[in-house]
Amino acid sequence: MKKVIFWSGTGNTEAMAEAICEALDDAELLEVGDATVDDVANADAIAFGCPSMGDEVLEESEMEPFIESIEDAVKGKPIILFGSYDWGNGEWMEDWEERMKGYGAELVAPGLIVNLEPSDEDLEACKELAKKLN
Repeated sequence: MKKVIFWSGTGNTEAMAEAICEALDDAELLEVGDATVDDVANADAIAFGCPSMGDEVLEESEMEPFIESIEDAVKGKPIILFGSYDWGNGEWMEDWEERMKGYGAELVAPGLIVNLEPSDEDLEACKELAKKLN
């Protein structure tokens, strides 16, 4: 089974997560507060979503601690990363990609970032990204 694990403050990243989950075969959508290390360890593939926060970082109260906790669980796992942002140049996604590679995860595509609310075209891009995990 595949997992789509996300954090969303305004609903933009949640909309992306839903589109990704819809395009995956045999997938479960989980808000990060409901996800466990076992969910990651037992998944065939994982999509992680989080918007850019503050100074282009992951959300710090739930997502950041979760990502820290799964360092060993993502080794060798196919993953994709996605999220929305309001301003900046996507540095948070580049940092996140490097971090996940450092954990030994297999990034199957570059992270997908969307400015503010995803358009229909952006949601289609989410579905295309998801197909790389099928």
